[in-house]
Amino acid sequence: MSRVSGGGVVRAGIGFGTALAITISWTANKSLLWVLVHGILGWIYVVYYALVYHL
Repeated sequence: MSRVSGGGVVRAGIGFGTALAITISWTANKSLLWVLVHGILGWIYVVYYALVYHL
């Protein structure tokens, strides 16, 4: 019987959320400071952007 670990999925999801936040931030603001802030916030910024700008 093998053990299945979800760690890889979680790690990939966090990475994708960060990359998406950075891309959206750069497209919207063209500011390295905001890219860093939104990259740290990751999915929080992605959800905020979707709610505010109705993606």
